[in-house]
Amino acid sequence: MPHRTRASITWAMVALAVGLAAPSCYGPPKPAGTVVFASGADLESANPLVTVHGLSRQVQRFALFTTLARYDSLLAPEPYLAREWSWSTDRSTLTLRLHGGATWHDGVPTTAHDVAFTLLAARDPRTGYSRSADLSSMDTVSIADDSTLTIEFDGPQPRFPLVLCELPILPSHLLSSVAHSDMRRAPFNLAPVGNGPFRFVERIPGQRWVFERNLTFPAALGGPPTIERFVIVVVDEPTTKLAGLTSGDLDFAGIAPTMASLAARDPTVRVMDYPILLTTALVFNTHRPPFDDVRVRTAVNASLDRERIVRAALAGYGTPAAGPVPAESPLARAATLIHDVRLADSLLDAAGWHRRGAGPRTRNGVTLRAELLTVGSGDNAAEQLIQADLGARGIEIAIRQLEMGAFLTRARSKPKAFDLLLTGIPGDLSLSFLGALYDGRQRGGAMDYGDYHTPELDSLFVRARRVGEVELPSVFTAIQDVLARDLPAAWVYHSRGLQGVSRRIEQVTIDLRGELASIARWRTGLR
Repeated sequence: MPHRTRASITWAMVALAVGLAAPSCYGPPKPAGTVVFASGADLESANPLVTVHGLSRQVQRFALFTTLARYDSLLAPEPYLAREWSWSTDRSTLTLRLHGGATWHDGVPTTAHDVAFTLLAARDPRTGYSRSADLSSMDTVSIADDSTLTIEFDGPQPRFPLVLCELPILPSHLLSSVAHSDMRRAPFNLAPVGNGPFRFVERIPGQRWVFERNLTFPAALGGPPTIERFVIVVVDEPTTKLAGLTSGDLDFAGIAPTMASLAARDPTVRVMDYPILLTTALVFNTHRPPFDDVRVRTAVNASLDRERIVRAALAGYGTPAAGPVPAESPLARAATLIHDVRLADSLLDAAGWHRRGAGPRTRNGVTLRAELLTVGSGDNAAEQLIQADLGARGIEIAIRQLEMGAFLTRARSKPKAFDLLLTGIPGDLSLSFLGALYDGRQRGGAMDYGDYHTPELDSLFVRARRVGEVELPSVFTAIQDVLARDLPAAWVYHSRGLQGVSRRIEQVTIDLRGELASIARWRTGLR
């Protein structure tokens, strides 16, 4: 499709989103106060209790709702909706005092009752909150008055619960009537009422979400944002994103690494390269052949040429993964990359999968093949490189790309309905990879996708939540030792973010908190 046609399609979506008549070509400029952000997939949900998708979570935390605490630029917790907090002498009770004046976008005040409702719903496994395990030590929540509450834990807490920086507070008057087991199906999820700096305006499935600034957002929480309207449009093809950026139809768009140098030549676009907490993993279904055999999983792991994948598929914007935690983290286990095709072949032979010549491996007349699930409909260079690496070892791989909703349904199904899946596992800022990459009681982590549990591994994660900062590194090393031995997933690469940003958008800061961390400070200038 010609460049100009792609740009016209992008503009048509944007024009509809901001209320303009779609022109036949590029059209007039967007309203000055509107910022258009491209997402490769539709937002999963506006309800943080049932959301895994990374951008959806950022919209919730930074635009639509407020959290009790938030991370500062050094990733330390600071007050937000909770203006202050204090611990009991034995650190088993946390008292929080809320800012007054915060209201839901329907005019109802935000109170301690909303906080208590949110925390108790998030703790309940029936809700399906992805970090419910981080609240497992919470015993009770008591409300003293509309602006004061206490959280009682089952024992002394070694640190401030950082999940409180990432769990937005929800309106109890709109959701308390929803059974926790039905939360994933609540109408609120697609027509939310928040209390943050932006209010929800509309959603067109598969096309866009529109938010506008909340002019009554309290000054104590930062006051109303500068930009007037924030629009997320669904644009999944890399070339269409680039065309939208260079034509001015889009203000933010993730850039394919192979297109970074081309985007950098455009004087109207800034290319921002930044660290992100995202590790891409090849997750095995360990509950059925052939990946119920650790020898086969180890052979796959040894077959992957990760340096080539990063070089060819990511244009170098990433780091080959020797484990789930980036080497830069002080909690990373010392490990070396494994790419050993002889080891892979010997393990497959030992598992009974034999090969004649350059054909596929077979065992008892059955061919060694698997389906690889992934998200998207466009470029799949990493998948093809993995397919080639495994094909060279006699493992036939069929790639199947799905849209996000279908992918998550397959990934979360029980019993597991896939062979292999390639997915980016979004991180969190609390306990390195703990909440994001695996948790026995979480949904959406890599190990939960594979539904891999052992008493040894689960007990280590329970211990990690209980120990102090001094003991934590040794527990994490033990966890990584088990993952390296059992290989329920093969870690492929640690990502870096690559975002094209229109130069008309000012005061943009992107760091480990996410692309939207500074949205309340964004300004639109002349392009």
